[in-house]
Amino acid sequence: MRRIPPLGALRAFEAGARHLSFTRAATELRVTQAAISHQVRQLEDWLGVSLFERRGHALTLTARGAEYLRELTPVFERMSEATARLYAREQGPLRLTVLPSFASCWLLPRLERFRKQHPDIELHVNSSEALWDFLDDRFDVGIRSGLGRWTGLKAEQLASERLSPVCTPALAKRLRAPGDLGKARLLHDSPKDGWRRWLDAAGVSGVDADRGPVFNDAGLALQAARLGDGVALGRLMLAAEDLEAGRLVQPFKAVLPNDFSYWLVHPRPLTGRRDVAAFKAWVLEEARR
Repeated sequence: MRRIPPLGALRAFEAGARHLSFTRAATELRVTQAAISHQVRQLEDWLGVSLFERRGHALTLTARGAEYLRELTPVFERMSEATARLYAREQGPLRLTVLPSFASCWLLPRLERFRKQHPDIELHVNSSEALWDFLDDRFDVGIRSGLGRWTGLKAEQLASERLSPVCTPALAKRLRAPGDLGKARLLHDSPKDGWRRWLDAAGVSGVDADRGPVFNDAGLALQAARLGDGVALGRLMLAAEDLEAGRLVQPFKAVLPNDFSYWLVHPRPLTGRRDVAAFKAWVLEEARR
């Protein structure tokens, strides 16, 4: 006969120990903070050991608690993965959240290739700047820009961001040297410090890096550049289609690496879902192109 504590108490302990916060554990499990505290005390009574040290509002694990967490975490991960695999085909459409700039400039022009390769996978795309913490089940997969560190999520890098001036071929003819950017209209997206960093890296002085309009989305800045409204500091992955088609050109070859990269993210338990794996393989291959 297996001697196993109540599952609810185990879940409360694992979440509280992982977050070192009963409040965040309560948010994850969608219960009250008092319920988490009660279940953890129930587990401690059942085991006859203290799992946490409580000093005011600070919460730390005891040595026994840390040892128990190391044992329990992979068990919960295996249970979650097994459940996700069991219900993989009962989840309905694959729901994707993606930044508007990435959607319009990079993803949407390529989606027809995904549909042809996987006609049986229904893909629902939501384009939004809003961050999603994956604590609810509105989406299955996300494409975000960042450093690749999101607690509880599996993140795979699609591509690093690189910045370089882009403009129409007609405008590029008037830009013989980087200093000529002082005569051009500079197009910014957030954060606005990109132009200043590129000019410093290229050794250009005497150009007011703060001139020109600011767009809240990198795709809008590229669209303005396509219309001939000025020179955008383009994110080269987003500008790839326009550069290949000749709608935009790089008047200067100096490229500024950006700290942020584009990442495919999803909750770890969804790793085994066939549609998630298919989309991940496809988008990583497209990014390598």
